[in-house]
Amino acid sequence: MKVCPANRLTGEIMLPGDKSISHRSVMMGSIAEGETRISNFATSADCASTIECFRGLGIAIERNGRNVTVEGKGKHGLEKPNSPLDCGNSGTTMRLVAGILAGQPFDSILTGDESLRSRPMKRIIDPLTAMGGQIESQDGRAPLTIRGRKMTGIEYRPPVASAQIKSCVLLAGLFADGQTTVVETTPTRDHTEIMLRQFGVDIDVRSQVDAMRISISGDAKLSGTTVNVPGDISSAAFFMVAATSLAGSRIKLVNIGLNPTRSAVIDLLRRLGVPVKVEQYAHGVGEPAGDVIIDGGIEGGGSANVLSGPIIANVIDELPVLAVLGTQLERGLEVRDARELRVKESDRIASVVTNLKKMGADVEEFDDGFRVARSRLSGAEVDSFGDHRIAMAFAVAGLLADGETTISGAECVDVSFPGFFDVLAEVTE
Repeated sequence: MKVCPANRLTGEIMLPGDKSISHRSVMMGSIAEGETRISNFATSADCASTIECFRGLGIAIERNGRNVTVEGKGKHGLEKPNSPLDCGNSGTTMRLVAGILAGQPFDSILTGDESLRSRPMKRIIDPLTAMGGQIESQDGRAPLTIRGRKMTGIEYRPPVASAQIKSCVLLAGLFADGQTTVVETTPTRDHTEIMLRQFGVDIDVRSQVDAMRISISGDAKLSGTTVNVPGDISSAAFFMVAATSLAGSRIKLVNIGLNPTRSAVIDLLRRLGVPVKVEQYAHGVGEPAGDVIIDGGIEGGGSANVLSGPIIANVIDELPVLAVLGTQLERGLEVRDARELRVKESDRIASVVTNLKKMGADVEEFDDGFRVARSRLSGAEVDSFGDHRIAMAFAVAGLLADGETTISGAECVDVSFPGFFDVLAEVTE
């Protein structure tokens, strides 16, 4: 994919549905009693993998564009799959579905592509084993052979801040005797908690002085419902950064998810001197949403040029494109405490640093992050490293650079945002 310099971004953008919410809607709809209707379902390959996994578990799922209907069979209606369940490139699929399968009365195998098979799964194997599950792996990596067992509720403190670990344990708790509690010292995305409530589950969330306790009972039942999926804020971030960095831009991102555990990127952009306007819709038990408007131009040097600590978990997906923004900030940008980037679809720290250097940026790599100084970017040949967020981040960098930028392996954007380059071209002048 070749990207040329741009003058500005203008227009209105309707983004595909949020991946995290789309995944969970199919998972919970499948183990709910009755029909679940989902609108604005994500167009990503990752979410298609979740649908195929549950079809393999005997669930009837009909898809018509962005509308999905799931015929739930209740908590005990899943069937033993005839073959390994292919999660594709989706870590969310593998980690959350493992929680559901650990307590089933049958054995199953979860596998995925080469990238997914290289990612760490011990972080979910440990708590599931503590609950009585039996999981065989390749030295803590997929394929995972899950020997269905009777589970027992536990209290678990994840060793790293991860919504996927929390969600895996809570979903396993639906099939366990007694109560299962996850104790978080660093808050993470709460899409699972919100959606469990949408499906009628009484989930107990209590804030303590130094932690959050989230508890669920194995007696809980889920009832089919209607889920309207808002636009993916992580995908919106690429357009926010591009518009911000090009003076004269004005874009409106319509119906974007504004969950406080995800919208930290908006607060962060404001602290960095980016004018961001939000028009939030009223919402009930589901996810908050609204329109986000960006007027191009950074208002000042900003005050948050070092990112570290708890905020990292809530902007983890946006960090590659925020690194690109760092080249436009007067004081640059430094990211620390982000070692988790090393075990994403690529080593995102190394991927970001390698590509920024190719484009002439002043950048320094750390074990747990990077530092980017304000830099003039030059078009170059960069690598996606097979990672959708790296490909999209450097498409944005290409808009800001002098000369043409070529991104190899850019087709990987289909993992999260098929049509990304088409949408970008439509709003670019």
